[in-house]
Amino acid sequence: MTHSLDLSTTRRGFLGLAAGGAALGALAGPARAQRVRSSARIVILGAGAGGAGMANRLAARLDGAQITVVDGRAQHWYQPGFTLIASGLRPASYAISGTGDWLPSGVRWVQDYAAEIDPEANRVTTLGGERLDYDYLIVATGLTLDWDAIEGFSLDLVGPEHGVSAHYASPEYAVKSWHALDRFTDRGGVGLFGRPATEMKCAGAPVKIMLIAEDIATRKGNRDRCEFIYNAQAQNLFGVPVIHHRVRQIMDERAIEYCYQHVLKSVDPGRKVATYTTPEGEEEKPYDFINVVPPQRAPQAVRDSGLSWADRWTDQGWIEVDMATLRHARYSNVFGIGDINGVPKGKTAASVKFHLPVVEDHLIAELQGREGTRSFNGYTSCPLITRIGRAMLVEFDYNDNLTPSFPGIVAPLEELWISWLMKEIALKPTYNAMLRGLA
Repeated sequence: MTHSLDLSTTRRGFLGLAAGGAALGALAGPARAQRVRSSARIVILGAGAGGAGMANRLAARLDGAQITVVDGRAQHWYQPGFTLIASGLRPASYAISGTGDWLPSGVRWVQDYAAEIDPEANRVTTLGGERLDYDYLIVATGLTLDWDAIEGFSLDLVGPEHGVSAHYASPEYAVKSWHALDRFTDRGGVGLFGRPATEMKCAGAPVKIMLIAEDIATRKGNRDRCEFIYNAQAQNLFGVPVIHHRVRQIMDERAIEYCYQHVLKSVDPGRKVATYTTPEGEEEKPYDFINVVPPQRAPQAVRDSGLSWADRWTDQGWIEVDMATLRHARYSNVFGIGDINGVPKGKTAASVKFHLPVVEDHLIAELQGREGTRSFNGYTSCPLITRIGRAMLVEFDYNDNLTPSFPGIVAPLEELWISWLMKEIALKPTYNAMLRGLA
């Protein structure tokens, strides 16, 4: 089953597409500044959204620099599309492209992973043993999904046979997750959703997939046969208070049960029982469908490098960067971009868009012998899909203030068609422009 929405036949569809075009125009980057002559050796760890975007920006700005990108992945994944794939709205191919397709000419791509990072010696060693000395290091590795932290779980379980969804894993697993969700909303039963206790990328995604699943069950006429339970890891449904209250209101309106301070510990696929850690002890919950989102941590090479915080997120390993400049607190020639940063907010692709010009500004300024001026305010955006054809475009900063990009046009806490179109139509072209260093 694949849902299709005919945008051309409604006035609202036209207005939504217009809003998507406006979003692209508003998010376009400024004209490229004058090139700077430099012989600096710059190593970028990771060729995802942050790494590719920074490689393109620096290649356009610097003349003579040696820019090296280290990433062993042949494929680039458009991760904001995973929820759409797991909802049956897009095929796996929607989120897959080639890593090399996004890297600029003149930049060396080492198709390997970092095995060791030595910030004292200014050196990265790859798994294959190649040593890369640098003057500046940009850490854009993203994070790792710790599936092994959930006892009894294996990605082999994902699919309709076991009623298991794991849409964070890959585009292919997102498709298998859709088959499991499709079967659950056909047959009914108990569906469990939730998120881990660690920091995570796109913290709204577990809420999105649940609300979409509830909407699909309703559209099929099977809502009364399905029970939806959201297990929140904290004493809220979303870390920003005003968004928490709005999400709670939506769940109440749609008779979705929610539990606070429930963290998934294990799954028993034979019994179809999930065990959660709670303040009152462990609690077992039977399920017919479960969407598993694992704990998320820095890659091991980063955790072993000495770049991580020593007194915060010690079980996760995020790097110790200044929350405004994204420069490392102890190694001034190291910067962080994206999910790897140890900052209170900002593990979304939208945040990466705002990381890129900050890091570029401070690095270029240093090469020119001056001080950078840009700062990151914690901007995080979550197009929170609430049903097929409706979403809330929630945007906020470090201080949990709502920071709408279109004040007076797009109300951030209303379920709107325009916000849906921005997620489904406008976001990917904007993302692709970011990879090219143009947004």
